Amino acid sequence: MPATDLLHGDKGYDSAAVRRKIEEAGVAPNIPPRAYKRWKNCFSPYLYRNRNVIERMFGRLKDFRRIATRYDRSATNFMAAVQIAATVSYWL
Repeated sequence: MPATDLLHGDKGYDSAAVRRKIEEAGVAPNIPPRAYKRWKNCFSPYLYRNRNVIERMFGRLKDFRRIATRYDRSATNFMAAVQIAATVSYWL
């Protein structure tokens, strides 16, 4: 059972191979079609709006230099730094 039902991606991931891999994993891709494509795949702009929230969250986290450059060697310390940065950025 996949952890998610829907995967949002930008136009750079609009290829048959990428879509096939996503669908083989049991996840529905929600990727906007490129302008030059004749056959447009199924795409929901309403659901795609949620992607903006995710992009803003990563932008806020990357404001912290320690997160953006990944100074920590161990995954545990890096995850702790991400959690502290998320707490500080959303608390203020």
